[in-house]
Amino acid sequence: MADQPDLYTIPLERLNGEPATLGDYAGRVLLIVNTASRCGFTPQYQGLEALHRRYGDQGLTVLGFPCNQFGGQEPGDAAEIGAFCEKNYGVSFPLFAKIQVNGPQAHPLYQALKAAAPGVLGSEAIKWNFTKFLVNRQGRVTQRYAPTTRPEELAGDIEALLQA
Repeated sequence: MADQPDLYTIPLERLNGEPATLGDYAGRVLLIVNTASRCGFTPQYQGLEALHRRYGDQGLTVLGFPCNQFGGQEPGDAAEIGAFCEKNYGVSFPLFAKIQVNGPQAHPLYQALKAAAPGVLGSEAIKWNFTKFLVNRQGRVTQRYAPTTRPEELAGDIEALLQA
């Protein structure tokens, strides 16, 4: 992977409006996902929650970043997003304020993730909701996964990073 900026210092906003950084999760393996509530991949929330619960005690944290850039599939406000995720999928992993992942208004976190782990044919653009980035305990991006990659398919890569 290319030289990477310090992901831990990029300012974030939690779904409830509180400020945060990935530094809050330093030393943990992170699975960062751009999410949406009205997408064909939305049932992946269930698999993401299962990973979060299965490996959380070993050092994994799943982080969800709602995004409305793909087909307007995340139109709700923070309260609606949080209620939807909790009611329909029992989401307990951290959710953040709605962001953009592509274009001139792309969040700095996603600018860094895309630069560190380009997609197919070197394209940095996020193609759709539920693109996933795996970050090791040192805050380095190790892998990028397509929206079609189901969360349970990441178990082996997650286990390898947890044991490293």
